[in-house]
Amino acid sequence: MKPDENLFQALERIFHEPNRLAIMSALCAADNGLTFVELKMICDLTDGNLNRHLNVLKESKAIRVKKAFVDDKPRTTVFITKEGLDRFSEYLGALASVIEQARDALPAKSKPSVVPAFGKTATA
Repeated sequence: MKPDENLFQALERIFHEPNRLAIMSALCAADNGLTFVELKMICDLTDGNLNRHLNVLKESKAIRVKKAFVDDKPRTTVFITKEGLDRFSEYLGALASVIEQARDALPAKSKPSVVPAFGKTATA
């Protein structure tokens, strides 16, 4: 992000939607991609909902989708692209900066004494 760029402008709307944030987060940790079924379970989405979000991410070139037959059964595997990884990394950096800025702006008595860490709380 450029120094004169507004932090909020760096929050790409494509990733800011909670389900797409979950999909991209899951794919970041999957070197060999994830199957449609795995993503569906990880993100707790219906077939239709996951398919809709994957189409949006695919159109933006954040992911690529490979369709193949394995043991005579269709298998869809989803991979994060290099461009998608770079853009998502920038998004996460911008999001962290926005959160830090908001936390710093809180009055002292309102500041949280714990920092959320992926569904858990860890002391700051």
